[in-house]
Amino acid sequence: MASAELELQRAIFDRLQADTTVASIINGRVYDTVPGNAVFPYVTLGPVDSVQDDAECIVGLEVAQQVDCWSRAKGFPECKRLVDAVRAALHDYSLDLATNALVFFEHRTTRITRDPDGLTSHGILGFEAAIERH
Repeated sequence: MASAELELQRAIFDRLQADTTVASIINGRVYDTVPGNAVFPYVTLGPVDSVQDDAECIVGLEVAQQVDCWSRAKGFPECKRLVDAVRAALHDYSLDLATNALVFFEHRTTRITRDPDGLTSHGILGFEAAIERH
């Protein structure tokens, strides 16, 4: 079986790269690991939590995926625009997984805060997926 979490990460990355509204804000800067010379704003694919969710004859996973938006522009406006664009690009979108089957992918929570450095705005989006393992 292929890793459902890894396939989901790839599909999220591809979707964020392809979405024109997201691209207009971050110009393709979507990272798993942020390079040292990263230009703001950007998006990172954050922590993942998975729970086994089997049903009769089905091997399933419930996956909670965090997506983080980062901005150094003054105030929260740029971060809020980026959060909104990411949410719109991903919520209830039918992401293609190479091996496993995505049952649903939905936005659940958003939190926007200032990081302790006092400069960085941080948008934290929580998504939930149900995946049928093949």
